[in-house]
Amino acid sequence: MTPAIFGLAGPVLSASELAFFRDADPAGYILFGRNVESREQLRALTDSLRAIHGRERLLITVDQEGGAVTRMKPPQWPTYPPGAAFDALYAVAPASAIEAARANAEALGLDLAEVGVTCTHAPVLDVRQPGTHDVIGDRALGSEPLRVAALGRAVLDGLARAGIVGTIKHMPGHGRAGADSHKELPTVTASDEELEVDIAPFRALADAPVAMTGHILFTAWDRQAPATQSPFVVQEIIRKRIGFDGLLLTDDLDMEALSGSVPERAERAIAAGCDVALNCWAKMPDMTGIAERLPAMPERTVRRLERALASVGPPGGIAGQARLLAKRDALLDLAGERA
Repeated sequence: MTPAIFGLAGPVLSASELAFFRDADPAGYILFGRNVESREQLRALTDSLRAIHGRERLLITVDQEGGAVTRMKPPQWPTYPPGAAFDALYAVAPASAIEAARANAEALGLDLAEVGVTCTHAPVLDVRQPGTHDVIGDRALGSEPLRVAALGRAVLDGLARAGIVGTIKHMPGHGRAGADSHKELPTVTASDEELEVDIAPFRALADAPVAMTGHILFTAWDRQAPATQSPFVVQEIIRKRIGFDGLLLTDDLDMEALSGSVPERAERAIAAGCDVALNCWAKMPDMTGIAERLPAMPERTVRRLERALASVGPPGGIAGQARLLAKRDALLDLAGERA
């Protein structure tokens, strides 16, 4: 198995993708808006991915956070609010905010389960800081670490109730970044002591099954390599200090924060200790290069992948979604934050 997650070019598998995926046997796949047309089409697409290797349990992922980061959109699917809506409610009624976040995540998860998606890259556990780039912005669950952790736990729980694996991101924290890592490499100069604020939510949720790194240079930890490609950050901060022993994915390797070819970026990330390289844009030369450069998935990573896929039970029925959305909206109304 190749320790990579690959994207798809369109709403159906092409013959070249089918042949490549059959040979490369990636750890999983990621879906974007270009892959989504309808419920029926999306279910057929995910079924075709499972059929390639005959694996019923397969890591099929999507960035479905709510708010601006949404791949499955209305009118086919409901609208989901950004993380800031639950942060605002928490300021008024903490218990209600936690219950609203849990209900919202379960409803969102039911959408995913219905079409055969097994993992979403949420919740965002980045602690929002003043004066930083708005690439995280209202995606964040707040600026207070314990609040972010409490709401993040509720999101993970709600997703699990729907049979969906959550992903905590962007480890060890994107909240201080003064630049958008899609466009350039952010450099964070905060001290090791100051960065304890950033890692606190990740430490609180270190038992999460899946996490994603951030492409950020933390000068207190490594002045040369961004977190995704830093052996020190991955092994000493993420694995040891935070205590995360789940499946560690890179953020998208096509992002301009990283240098070198995409296969070289993947190779450096895996060498640093990431489990799986995430390559989103379905460019066949990049995908074949990654498959050629990366070693076969080690047994440790196989176990982490299997543990992640086994971490949730069967999904609930989509019929219960209306009740969950009504509950969420009634609670969000307390702070005027309805979706």
